[in-house]
Amino acid sequence: MIRFRAVAPLVMALAVVAGCTAAAESSSSEPETPPPFAVCTDLTPASPTTSPDLPDLSLPCFTGGEAVAIRNLPRPAVINVWASWCAPCREELPVMQGLADRARGELAVIGIATFDRREASASFAADKGVSMPTLYDPDQQFATAIKQTALPATVFVDAQGTTYVHREPMDVDELIKQVKEHTGVTVTR
Repeated sequence: MIRFRAVAPLVMALAVVAGCTAAAESSSSEPETPPPFAVCTDLTPASPTTSPDLPDLSLPCFTGGEAVAIRNLPRPAVINVWASWCAPCREELPVMQGLADRARGELAVIGIATFDRREASASFAADKGVSMPTLYDPDQQFATAIKQTALPATVFVDAQGTTYVHREPMDVDELIKQVKEHTGVTVTR
């Protein structure tokens, strides 16, 4: 009888902890903040052409749906790799959204939220008014494939599929310059 009384609180505590863990896991799979990003349907062209310079991997669209093959992204393109915890990313991401707004139809602008929690990414983007299509890469597959250890990173892809990785944060003027130089697309301020 004494053994049961001593073990009962331990069993109860383990049951409570197990229940909390299960609840935390299920609630972390979907963000509480609705993702502000556009759907990724435009990122899968009807007749895709591959860009061999891009990594051969597929990432899920942040808003759901089919995974997107990175090599089949529309071209020319700008791919911005970011995370909500990255201070320079917090400054640069609204600049990328501005590019997406101004270059619509001429240039695909895509975000990749990496090594971040879904809720943190969705909340930050919602606060900053970011709505460009965004892929979700919690395991840093893309950053690892392009050999990028620091964030933000921006990959420019020209119409032929040739890539250039820019490894520094950019302001509006620098981004416009890099877009022209590495994609051939002229964007105004």
